This record gives sequence, structure tokens and C-alpha cells, in this order.
Amino acid sequence: MSDRLRLKSPLIFLILLGALTFWLDRVTRPPEQIKDSDLNRNPDYIVENLSGIRMDYAREIERKFTAEKLFYYLDEKVTELEHINFTNTEPEKPLIRMFADRAVVKSKGQDIYLMGNVTAVRGMDGEKSKITLTTNFLHLIPDESLIKTDQPVTISRFNTIVNANGLEFNNRIGMIELLSDVRAVNKKSNR
Repeated sequence: MSDRLRLKSPLIFLILLGALTFWLDRVTRPPEQIKDSDLNRNPDYIVENLSGIRMDYAREIERKFTAEKLFYYLDEKVTELEHINFTNTEPEKPLIRMFADRAVVKSKGQDIYLMGNVTAVRGMDGEKSKITLTTNFLHLIPDESLIKTDQPVTISRFNTIVNANGLEFNNRIGMIELLSDVRAVNKKSNR
């Protein structure tokens, strides 16, 4: 019996030593970040109640915006805005105004994603050519004057309401391409 105990003692000691080593290794490691979680995502800058203007003097383009909050993430080079208003003015082009609950700006403003209660208005209030678009998502490409979405949209002008899934709108040439499931209703006024 004592011979068996002598043979098992080094084996038990090695198992205990291995378990202790494993436990110490786990305890002394720094905690790993949880991936795909916003828990550790902190903005580098937060700005409240802001407005800005971007001018292209050569082409006489003026872009204005206001937002309740701005969050900037330096590592991702991404700006997020809450309750945003955009205005785009170009010579000989209709005024464009956009409103959304949230915006994400990437690539130094070359790609802007508007999300939540998005409204885009082309033209001034009271103009016959005024067009209003509502959706939940728009991808803006300002340098190309393009607006895109693959989400349901509603477009209204005068007494006409058009519903579709997805669109591409080129403000330079004033052309709207509706992508699928297009339905239009024209309500005549009783004047």
C-alpha cells in the first residue's frame, strides 16, 4: 500500500502543480475586450448643440448642418450625430434640406448615412416643384449629389404620392430612379 502511495504522490503533485499554474495564468491575464459590443465604445469627443458650414467657393456650393449632439470616434474615424438637419445650396439647383434622428459620417464627409425618421425636401416651401421624400434610411454622397436607399420610401409632390422600395436620386440632373414595388396615387383637388 505504501508503494502505491509513493508512486501516486509525484503524480498528484504534478496534477496539483499543473492546476495551480493554469489557475494563476487565468487570474493574472488582463480581461479581454468583448467584441461586437458598445460597452467599451467611448467617443473621443462629444459636442452638444452645434452647427457648421462647409463651403466650396470654386463651385459656389454651401452645405450647412445643425445637430443636438456629435460623437467622434478617433480610432474608427467616424462621426455620429443626433437630431440632424442638413441644407445644401448650389447655383441653379433647387435647395435640398434633410432631417433625421441620427447620422453617421464616414470618409471625411464623402459618405453620410441618415437613419430614423428621415425627411428630404427638394425645393423651397411654396414652390410648385417642391418634392418631399420620407424613409428610415438614406445614403448621401454629397460630392456626387447622389442619394440612395434600399428601404421603403414615400415621395410626395402636389397631389401625387408615390411609394417604392429603394431609390437613387441624382440632384445634379434632377432624376429620381425608383427601384421596385412602385405605387402612385394622384388625389385631385376640389378647387
